[in-house]
Amino acid sequence: MEKSLFWIVPAASFLALLLAWYFYRGMMSRSEGTDRMARIASHVRKGAMSYLRQQYKIVTIVFVVIAAIFAVMAYGFNLQNPWVPVAFLTGGFFSGLSGYLGMKTATNASARTANAARTSLDGGLRVAFRSGAVMGLVVVGLGLLDISFWYLILDYFVADDPAAPTAKLCMITTTMLTFGMGASTQALFARVGGGIYTKAADVGADLVGKVEAGIPEDDPRNPATIADNVGDNVGDVAGMGADLYESYCGSILATAALGAAAFIGGGDTEMQYKAVIAPMLIAAVGIVLSIIGIFSVRTKENATMKNLLGALSFGTNLSSVLIVGATFLILWALQLTNWVNISLAVVVGLVVGIVIGRSTEYYTSQSYKPTKRLAESGKTGPATVIISGVGLGMVSTAVPVIAVVAGIILSYWLASGFDFSNVAMGLYGIGIAAVGMLSTLGITLATDAYGPIADNAGGNAEMSGLGEEVRRRTDALDSLGNTTAATGKGFAIGSAALTGLALLASYVEELRIGMSRLGQTVIELPGGAVRPLHDASFTDFMAYFDVTLMNPKVLSGMFIGSMMAFLFCGLTMNAVGRAAAHMVEEVRRQFREIKGILAGQAEPDYARCVQISTKGAQREMIFPSLLAILAPIVTGLVFGVPGVIGLLVGGLSAGFVLAIFMANSGGAWDNAKKYIEEGNHGGKGSEVHKATVVGDTVGDPFKDTSGPSLNILIKLMSMVAIVMAGLTVSWSLF
Repeated sequence: MEKSLFWIVPAASFLALLLAWYFYRGMMSRSEGTDRMARIASHVRKGAMSYLRQQYKIVTIVFVVIAAIFAVMAYGFNLQNPWVPVAFLTGGFFSGLSGYLGMKTATNASARTANAARTSLDGGLRVAFRSGAVMGLVVVGLGLLDISFWYLILDYFVADDPAAPTAKLCMITTTMLTFGMGASTQALFARVGGGIYTKAADVGADLVGKVEAGIPEDDPRNPATIADNVGDNVGDVAGMGADLYESYCGSILATAALGAAAFIGGGDTEMQYKAVIAPMLIAAVGIVLSIIGIFSVRTKENATMKNLLGALSFGTNLSSVLIVGATFLILWALQLTNWVNISLAVVVGLVVGIVIGRSTEYYTSQSYKPTKRLAESGKTGPATVIISGVGLGMVSTAVPVIAVVAGIILSYWLASGFDFSNVAMGLYGIGIAAVGMLSTLGITLATDAYGPIADNAGGNAEMSGLGEEVRRRTDALDSLGNTTAATGKGFAIGSAALTGLALLASYVEELRIGMSRLGQTVIELPGGAVRPLHDASFTDFMAYFDVTLMNPKVLSGMFIGSMMAFLFCGLTMNAVGRAAAHMVEEVRRQFREIKGILAGQAEPDYARCVQISTKGAQREMIFPSLLAILAPIVTGLVFGVPGVIGLLVGGLSAGFVLAIFMANSGGAWDNAKKYIEEGNHGGKGSEVHKATVVGDTVGDPFKDTSGPSLNILIKLMSMVAIVMAGLTVSWSLF
């Protein structure tokens, strides 16, 4: 029966891709509106695709070089699984494809959303949300397709070992983890490059357009406005799509590897298989239930922000409630050991995701007190806006951190059968909780990808002069998008914490494979006890490598990992600053030299601003991304396995908290500005408005570049460590 249940996984992936195509066709059948609306959308579309082509050229070179290194390690020195180079390339390809398809949809949807908003608010919401759903369904569809494809290929080619029957599934699952490195590498380039692009344009447009020239947001007289709209797509659509693709795949693959490891010593291949396919089945059913949630999203005319948030929340919550029941049914059908408690661990993951989402919404939406107070601080100038935003972001870390800690403890405790010494099953519980959090990613990502589509629709409406009523509707959709985007970022960061912990545990399993490849058959524990390598537990490996807080190599790794989070943010923030400075100078130059721009008598040189953002992003994204790949390799060569584990722990703990702080501060600054623009505290053009624009400018790289990139950094360092485990166990300086 279990063998036949597996086919639900590829079937669900095809269903997701089919429905994504259906939603895309439905969106494309709608009108883009007036000729001017279509022309503006065309400018954005061309700029986005041009950027993506340039980025993929650079990323392709990086991937070829890394794949060649892996090939030498695998085929020349036997330090790698021979499947690694190919798996790495396919992971990167599918991650990039997810981003490309999502952005293609988003750039076609913006004008159509604006045109639908001319008729009704619900019409605009439905077009934008279902276009966002294309991204959500493409990510989960391609993710599960890649996973099921690799499982079937490896199941066919990896030979059975009669002496160790449970070794096959361990080999399969740890090999599958390696394509996650390809996905993580592509995601980091997409996030960092897209984040630098969009914020360079946004900062230039806001500082010179809004503050200095006093013209509205998305005004066609602003030379940077097209680049700003392009940036929304390359950063928040292509970047977010690639980001959550690797989170989704990483959580499933890490949990499958932990499931295989949990039963490696007992010889129970049947139960081991059930533990491996359980996360895949939960994700597959989650696709179906996400689709139900997507079809349930609708609203009424004159809806308030809370009404709009409620409409999206209804769809998300409906999918979450349904997946709870489905999880119990799946694990009961599998008759997995301790299935009731493992099902409850999935529920824990879902609850943690909801808590993080609600917390983010509370601290970033203008419907609630924190952001209203932040807006009010603008009465005393931009300095107090910045101070208040930093404080808000710091305070906002408490609830997500406590939620994740509670989730880790509860899921571990439940899955271990209330026995903290049962490490293998406890870690499996943490992994399955991460799968639970991401099981409804189809609709969760739809709400996130909706944001930049609504933002671009508002920009199109403004530049096309569609009138106050249409602009009011698109502003409502845009403001909702800011909140959903912030919620999506919080969700991505929370899932990164649980996935990162599962990957850390999977790293230990990869060490077993690496040591076996080097010919080692036993490990000698302190005290002289000897364990066969294939029977050694997680605790045995920790003792063998002396992974304790008293080991200076572990402590050194923890400090380096914590430093990496801050260094990475510093590099990406400075990159945005440099690129934005070029944009500010260009916008000022055009206002000064092209006569008649501000009077609306001459058209700005939009293409020049797009070019500046593209060049800046391509130049600046390479070093931070390569640093994230090199850090675990160098740490492993210097400090060995203890140093790498310390690095991953330090990066995970510091990066998680820092990412929440930056995402929530940035989201709150953005919505504080929106709150003022709704007519509060003097409205647009007031001194309070100018102060909040400065705050939003500071927050832009926080929430759209450095913050979201951190969760990829966490997982990429883990993935690199897993892939390079063979090299790490073979040699280190200390």
